[in-house]
Amino acid sequence: MSNAVLIKNLKAEAATPAFTVVKFGAADGAVLPAAAVTDKLFGVSTDVAALLGERCDVIVSGLADVLFGGVVVRGDLLTVDALGRAVTAVPAAGVNNRIIGTAFVSGVLGDVGAVLISLASAQG
Repeated sequence: MSNAVLIKNLKAEAATPAFTVVKFGAADGAVLPAAAVTDKLFGVSTDVAALLGERCDVIVSGLADVLFGGVVVRGDLLTVDALGRAVTAVPAAGVNNRIIGTAFVSGVLGDVGAVLISLASAQG
């Protein structure tokens, strides 16, 4: 269960599923689902999906429910996979992994679990 401190309402520049890690869109006030560890991650969509052009609520601070893209252990630093799901960050040489936060619970592929949002980057 999320415990959001700050939620922003932005315009979806593409369909944005619920519980998805998001990045900044091309325009100010816009959002896109994240798709790469190098994306400029900044929040997680709420439990309501948004279609292209619709408004999208994004949790940018606090605990957010997020869809896991693999095995996650509480305490892991999380980044994103190609579908905007949270996965454990694995440093790779020369890759600047953007971090969305820390896993608050453990889970597996397809689970929705809490992430404590704390933006960072990890250089491999």
